[in-house]
Amino acid sequence: MHNRNSRENRIHSSEIKPFSYYQCSIPDEFHDVPMHWHSEFEINFIREGAAEFICGEEKFISAAGDIIVTQPNVMHSIYPCVGVRQVYDTLVFSPEVFGGSDSDRFINECIKPLVNGSMRVQMHLTASHPYYLELEKIIENIFACAKGDTPQLDMLMRSELLRFFWILETEAELDPDFCESGETIRPALEYIAAHIQETITIKQLAAAVHLSESYFMNQFQKHVGFSAMEYVSHFRINQACKALICTQKNVLEIAFDCGFRNISNFNRQFRKIVGCAPTAYRKKWIESQKSC
Repeated sequence: MHNRNSRENRIHSSEIKPFSYYQCSIPDEFHDVPMHWHSEFEINFIREGAAEFICGEEKFISAAGDIIVTQPNVMHSIYPCVGVRQVYDTLVFSPEVFGGSDSDRFINECIKPLVNGSMRVQMHLTASHPYYLELEKIIENIFACAKGDTPQLDMLMRSELLRFFWILETEAELDPDFCESGETIRPALEYIAAHIQETITIKQLAAAVHLSESYFMNQFQKHVGFSAMEYVSHFRINQACKALICTQKNVLEIAFDCGFRNISNFNRQFRKIVGCAPTAYRKKWIESQKSC
């Protein structure tokens, strides 16, 4: 059972509009996307550049033209490649997009398995995929509809999403015993998000998942791609980046809000992860908005 409070805070869908579209740039708009999960589907279409994706147990470097499909409740993250900017479109949508009712056989046999994880479609779609050209055309249509943002285009987008998943399901893997990747360490991620302003130790995180410290550290590294303490630092700096962009708080306030008790340590960690000082990061963001 998942702790709802630990899910990504952003609300991506509503009854009126069960999807959200985003145009993203890493590390320009935000430095990275820390490990998280949500109950919606997510599709990323890489426009340019490259980044490191971790989706479930898969870890790969993206490239322009790649399509990345993340099913509901699968943990995923995105981290920048050194010196490389990645621009990508994102669509996050509720299973409600597909319509139907619980008694509909299409929902029960084709959609619910995608939602609960008993059917797994290919996550990382590249130009080598046998149906790539058709999938790419569908994805372009889907994002054009999402950008257009009208009820009529919503209808077209739904039909294109159904066609997209129909193609993927022709080669999907059925696994009735499927267990969500990283389920063991999910409570540790929840603990970090809930206690960002406090001192966080390996002992506390291991206790949160009821594992020995050594086994916990091994499992965390395996599923997240970072050590637990590295992840805490990245998570805090990511939150700091958001605060620098979205609030008028000064650097000291942001540092304390993100769990740093020493401004020198905050500046050092920020430079190490982002590549510049917090004030320079905020200035760069403001200037980029003026040029838009």
